[in-house]
Amino acid sequence: MRLHLTTAMALALMATGAPNLAMAGIEEAKAFLDAEIGDMSSLDRAAQEAEMQWFIDAAAPMAGMEIKVVSETITTHEYESKTLAPAFTAITGIKVTHDLIGEGDVVEKLQTQMQSGENIYDAYVNDSDLIGTHWRYQQARNLTDWMANAGKDVTNPNLDIDDFIGKSFTTAPDGNLYQLPDQQFANLYWFRKDWFDDETNKAEFKEKYGYDLGVPVTWSAYEDIAEFFTGREIDGKQVFGHMDYGKKDPSLGWRFTDAWLSMAGNGDKGIPNGLPVDEWGIRVDENSRPVGSCVARGGDTNGPASVYAIQKYLDWMTKFAPPAAQGMTFSESGPVPSQGEVAQQMFTYTAFTADFVKEGLPVVNEDGTPKWRFAPSPHGAYWQDGMKLGYQDAGSWTLLKSTPDDRAKAAWLYAQFVTSKTVDVKKSHVGLTFIRQSTLDHQSFTDRAPKLGGLIEFYRSPARLQWSPTGTNVPDYPKLAQLWWQAIGDAASGAKTAQEAMDSLCAEQEKVLERLERAGVQGDIGPKLAEEHDLEWWNNHAKENGSLAPQLKLENEDSQPETISYDELVKSWQQ
Repeated sequence: MRLHLTTAMALALMATGAPNLAMAGIEEAKAFLDAEIGDMSSLDRAAQEAEMQWFIDAAAPMAGMEIKVVSETITTHEYESKTLAPAFTAITGIKVTHDLIGEGDVVEKLQTQMQSGENIYDAYVNDSDLIGTHWRYQQARNLTDWMANAGKDVTNPNLDIDDFIGKSFTTAPDGNLYQLPDQQFANLYWFRKDWFDDETNKAEFKEKYGYDLGVPVTWSAYEDIAEFFTGREIDGKQVFGHMDYGKKDPSLGWRFTDAWLSMAGNGDKGIPNGLPVDEWGIRVDENSRPVGSCVARGGDTNGPASVYAIQKYLDWMTKFAPPAAQGMTFSESGPVPSQGEVAQQMFTYTAFTADFVKEGLPVVNEDGTPKWRFAPSPHGAYWQDGMKLGYQDAGSWTLLKSTPDDRAKAAWLYAQFVTSKTVDVKKSHVGLTFIRQSTLDHQSFTDRAPKLGGLIEFYRSPARLQWSPTGTNVPDYPKLAQLWWQAIGDAASGAKTAQEAMDSLCAEQEKVLERLERAGVQGDIGPKLAEEHDLEWWNNHAKENGSLAPQLKLENEDSQPETISYDELVKSWQQ
């Protein structure tokens, strides 16, 4: 979708090697709008120019300043770094260096700046999974306060916070916004619709299992479908009914902290996250203080629902995935379904949609439409209505207090520019990571929807509300997240059972909570560990207080298999 820059725009950008206020202004903005935006905006041309003029005026006192910001390397941020950052510099005279590094490196730089007070970057795009960290440590600027006071003169009156579909993810229990969403993507169920629609497959499946082949609503149905397709020959290839990854690597942690346990039914009801027990199994008290992770303290990290989730992961990997999957990382496994040998995948990040729709792939028709579709993920035996059903990443702009005010103001202008209504529709066509309702409603996405496999339909549906990032129960995301891949890796390698792995994980999480409590660094919203009791005691406590977690072990964890026609599913959203 990206347009070539016009000569005028190219000259304007070339001039930005040494920012000069005289070279920045509305003519550079018009060149950018002509070359890059056109009608790919929720604003008409007059409103685009008005918004650009506001940026020019607000940036005037900072022209010539050089700032550095950082994000992880995904398509959306590559577009910002290579196209939008030079345009912002040309238009405002503020020289922006937008670095692209690995996600883990972003968190490491952020941690270093928080611990040292040294201003490494002037702004970070870091996951909203850190909202509990930022709220408790109070080292990130409270954006609600910033926009009303110190940053008021550089806050776009057309920013329209209510247009951001992920604002609840970046709002803390105190009601304040701490991060501004820049890109969002969900993990969804992915399947080969052409194989599911095949009459022979449908008839054979119905005969074997007694119900219709369709989008699985429950994990039991997913398992049946995985079994049905594994080992079948389709298009001359032996295919598999499932895809995943299992190498003991940091990326294995994301696979689980990104809401795998909530899909099984651990934690409590609540949107965007379960309360008082969240999808990590961490319980908080009425003051949002973390009180435990293990069942013994009312948590659910090692409860029956969580152990069931891990066991299903292990079983499906062994029985239904390509043998090589066990030794793959997140990035290595990502392209495998697009190669045409996988029938379905429970857990596919929509950030990679662009890689699934490329011409010539075995999963794309000659007319450019996909042979596959996205749908909501099925839920496990412990899941109940009102629980979150999956994960949504929300990479979000964060301003640390250790950044000097003038630099923070310049970085805030850039953050607003790359998320502005002027540019967001075009940016979303490039990266397919939606943050604004006005963008989702744009006619261009209605036109493009047939080639995106249900992505637009999902994001326009009420179903998306059950997909959310890590919530505020997690008091120190960097410290706690790194524990997961090591524990799960032990289970994946066979060194520990699912129960042993989760017992170890919750104990390690509680060591971190205990250290934070002892240090007192998070004040009256930091951890305060609860007294220990058995599972039955805590389950009764939950019932008495109108909540669920931790649930008792079900006698039968193989719930009734249930499927739904994809076309009926989409119709239900539209109604």
